[in-house]
Amino acid sequence: MNETPYAGLTPDLVLDAVAACGLWPDGRLLALNSYENRVWQVGIEDAVPVIAKFYRPGRWSDAAILEEHAYARELADDEVPMVAPLVFAGRSLREHGGYRYALSPRRGGRAPTLESREQLEWLGRLLARLHATGARKAFAHRGVLDRATLIAQPVQAVLASDLLPAHLHAAYRNATQRLDTAVAARLDAVGPVRTLRLHGDCHPGNILWTDAGPHFVDLDDARTGPAVQDLWMLASDDAAMRALLDGYTQLRDFDHAELALVPALRAMRQLHYAGWIAQRWHDPAFPAAFPFAAEARWWDEHIADLHELADALEA
Repeated sequence: MNETPYAGLTPDLVLDAVAACGLWPDGRLLALNSYENRVWQVGIEDAVPVIAKFYRPGRWSDAAILEEHAYARELADDEVPMVAPLVFAGRSLREHGGYRYALSPRRGGRAPTLESREQLEWLGRLLARLHATGARKAFAHRGVLDRATLIAQPVQAVLASDLLPAHLHAAYRNATQRLDTAVAARLDAVGPVRTLRLHGDCHPGNILWTDAGPHFVDLDDARTGPAVQDLWMLASDDAAMRALLDGYTQLRDFDHAELALVPALRAMRQLHYAGWIAQRWHDPAFPAAFPFAAEARWWDEHIADLHELADALEA
């Protein structure tokens, strides 16, 4: 695996890739906040800018990326406000200079106000509409939200990394094994739940609000899982979750048994976060963005947090 996959992604290559779609870049480039991929706002002659997203090599297959694009277009066709990729000569996924990329319209906005019950109910209705489309068919090529993806793989990445101090290996193994057992027990206790195509990473940064209301961006983590996965990251407390569900259930049924999955989903996300940093550490963007991960103190705190999450699941 190339540990510095974006070393060759120069500004000239970005401009040339956009020009290869038949557009006329005016030379203005603005790098946007993205670590997994590389995303640029590109100025266009006599037109609004476009967003150019260059996919991390080796992360998704072409089929999985095209499935993401098809899902975005399906949502847009259903009038769910989702920014879908542009199509040029019948293709949304392009290749230039060894990089796969896609262009999309620029859609601005601000983060939602999650303290506002009105906005939370609106987001609940919006997620219900997204899930109505998501439940219509299944993904064939994208991932599943499960313990293998969100626990086993990240834990292996941490243990294989130099970031975790040697004297903490045993403590980390103990904490992750305990948490994995607690997550498995919670999943078994809840039992089978309905799954569907999700947004997958529905945190406030992937929702932009304008005077016309909110719209979704970035389906890069779209995968299959329970509906509550797209709700819990927007709910800071029980009252916020009730507001989201008040909006959601206006348009779509919700299985309230899924709420018992939230502590397990939160735990898996925290494990995955550390594994993601460890796996990507050789990408120069990561030490600059997450310098704390090079400190033993942070791993001590992370291990303590894992035990707290296990405590909550075992209670």
